[in-house]
Amino acid sequence: MSEAGAPAARAALNTEETILAEQEFMPAVRAMVGREYGRVYAWDAVNAPMIRQWCEVMGVDNPLYTDADYAAGSEYGGIVAPPAMLQAWCLEGLHQNNYAPGSTDENPYEVLKLLEANGFASVVAVNSDLSFERYVTLGEKLYYTTRLDAVGEEKTTALGTGYFVTLVMSFFSEKPEGDEPVGQLLFRVFKFRPANPVKAAAEGEGAPALPKFKRPKPGISDDTRFFWEGCAEGKLLIQRCSACNTLRHPPAPVCAKCHSFDWDSVQASGKGSLYSFVVMHYPEVPPFDYPNPIGLIELEEGVRLIARLVGVQRDELAIGQAVQVEFHTFDDELTLPLFRPVAQ
Repeated sequence: MSEAGAPAARAALNTEETILAEQEFMPAVRAMVGREYGRVYAWDAVNAPMIRQWCEVMGVDNPLYTDADYAAGSEYGGIVAPPAMLQAWCLEGLHQNNYAPGSTDENPYEVLKLLEANGFASVVAVNSDLSFERYVTLGEKLYYTTRLDAVGEEKTTALGTGYFVTLVMSFFSEKPEGDEPVGQLLFRVFKFRPANPVKAAAEGEGAPALPKFKRPKPGISDDTRFFWEGCAEGKLLIQRCSACNTLRHPPAPVCAKCHSFDWDSVQASGKGSLYSFVVMHYPEVPPFDYPNPIGLIELEEGVRLIARLVGVQRDELAIGQAVQVEFHTFDDELTLPLFRPVAQ
């Protein structure tokens, strides 16, 4: 065989190996379709505090969910939970896989792991549909089971070749007279093998470097330019109304207190406390590092701002702990205020 024909032969061989591999694993995938996985129980019965907190976070003000007197006069005779909360009742909580006692240890996503192990590791999008049988009421204890509903036929798109996988979670309320269905969650995902995967260069081979991702720049307007220019100079500037001296952040064109359009800025001390925080784990988006702790900082001056936390691990974070600003420059062009906990 000539050197010119060798690459084509190798490509053909690789294709045959891929097809053979799929012939070997797809029967195992198909055999999983229809499988029912065990129950996942709610930690708590449906309760008013959790409903109220969910409504506050989501901006829902329906009195049927939070006003006991109003709800008592409705056709339901009391407070009911927002239907969109259905999945929330059976979540594991703050710690991953920390499900309520009695819940199954079966993994309903094993089919996705099998596809990933055979090269179908990419995801372009998912869709999720909730349907409801009725409202759930205070005191009900819920659980759900999962069924692998379908694995579609092989589908080729511009992105690559893969399979649509559909799982259905059925939610029930435990009843002495027999458990009652209250809703369903359909989850569908397309797992595919990229048409043009990025291949790592063999050792010693030259290859173009992967693109370096830069931090996205903030949108800058006449109202916010002072803040970013201050960061570039190592100053944490806060907007102040010239008429009533009210501080405000984020910057805005008009004072919410006295409606004046006149403003200047003052330099904050950079000292504050951790009012709240989240830790981002997934999806991992370059160029950010993960886990990625983000804090809501309450400054000594009384305003709050959102910034990344540095120099601290997740289990070291605590509401109310003291923090201090420090400025970091990224890509030699963007300076951001970050906050580091300080020893008490």
